[in-house]
Amino acid sequence: MRIRIANHSGFCFGVKRAIKIAQEIRKERKGKVLTLGDLIHNKRVIEELRKEGIDSVDDISKINEGTVIIRSHGVSPSVIDQLKKKQIEIIDATCPFVKRIQRLAKKIVDSGYELIIAGDPNHPEIRALIGYTNGEGVIINSLQEIKNLKKKSRRAIIAQSTQDINFFKEIVSRLIDITNELRVLNTICDSTRIRQKSTSKLASEVDVMFIVGDKKSSNTNKLFKIAKEIQPKTYFIENADDIKPEMINSYEEIGISAGASTPQDLIDEVINKIKGIKTNKCYGERESTWMN
Repeated sequence: MRIRIANHSGFCFGVKRAIKIAQEIRKERKGKVLTLGDLIHNKRVIEELRKEGIDSVDDISKINEGTVIIRSHGVSPSVIDQLKKKQIEIIDATCPFVKRIQRLAKKIVDSGYELIIAGDPNHPEIRALIGYTNGEGVIINSLQEIKNLKKKSRRAIIAQSTQDINFFKEIVSRLIDITNELRVLNTICDSTRIRQKSTSKLASEVDVMFIVGDKKSSNTNKLFKIAKEIQPKTYFIENADDIKPEMINSYEEIGISAGASTPQDLIDEVINKIKGIKTNKCYGERESTWMN
């Protein structure tokens, strides 16, 4: 049996940065340290941060003291204003790539373009992003929704940082028919594009595929969808206990990919669980290097 790990699985730069900021602030501050919403989308990491004294609070009305860390997905300007009025110390752990998208969105709307955002309206990144457009951004989360758009002289389109590149391309191709001038800004982050590409390649080469991550994670869900379209025997697992013997017993080439908010120790646990089920000698591959 061979276990193959997709390149760039696990924490991305933005996630590592947010966690490091939170942990450093906790060490420096004596009072309460909170995150407004979960810092990243992974239950295990959030629980570990809680044990370190960093709690996650969803309701801003319940925050009246301490230091608030802005989650990696960012928040809208109105939320920042509310925290400032409360005289709460704010530490911004928004992913720098997401911050760039926020600035672009504001600039585009200020320039008079209708802004199309390819993203999930319920995702915290998009909820924050729409605030930078003064509520004027048009969120598209399915190809069906494009039918509701009217022809425009000037449009621009950006994407949620974790968007599926093929979905983004399809939206662009359809907007061309109903837009005279269309500005396309590919704001899918490099880490997302690389992960999607490597996951797609691996899924085409193995007998069964496991995508490891939290069900709330947008980028992990995209990896699952991409892999599932290529390899029907693809499973989305949140922890090693989700793996059952019948998932792997008859297969020799086993692929693993993980979302940007998935910790390395969880990936290692999944590998060890598979090795524990398969009693024959196992090999692992990362970046095309085979290891005994």
